[in-house]
Amino acid sequence: MAGRARAAPGAVHLPLQASAAGTGLPPAAGVRPVLVICRSGRRPQQAVELLRARGVEAVAVVGGMRAWADAGLPVVGPAGASGIVA
Repeated sequence: MAGRARAAPGAVHLPLQASAAGTGLPPAAGVRPVLVICRSGRRPQQAVELLRARGVEAVAVVGGMRAWADAGLPVVGPAGASGIVA
C-alpha cells in the first residue's frame, strides 16, 4: 500500500521557519534553480522571497503537491516508496 506523500522525489524538506532563520541549504541549491513546493501551494512564495534574498535562484510551484500529483508527476512517501497527496 502506498504511503502518504511527503515530497517530490529528491526533495529536501526545509520548513519555512528554518529558511527564515538562515538554515543551511544543500550545495546543489547554489548551482541550479530551486523549486519550492508545499502541499497546497500557499506558502512557497514566502520561501522563494527568503531564498532569493540569500542569492538562491528559486521558483514557486503553483498549486503545490496537489497540482504536482494531478499532473502525473511522481510523489514519494516517508520511506521513499510511492506515495499519494492527501
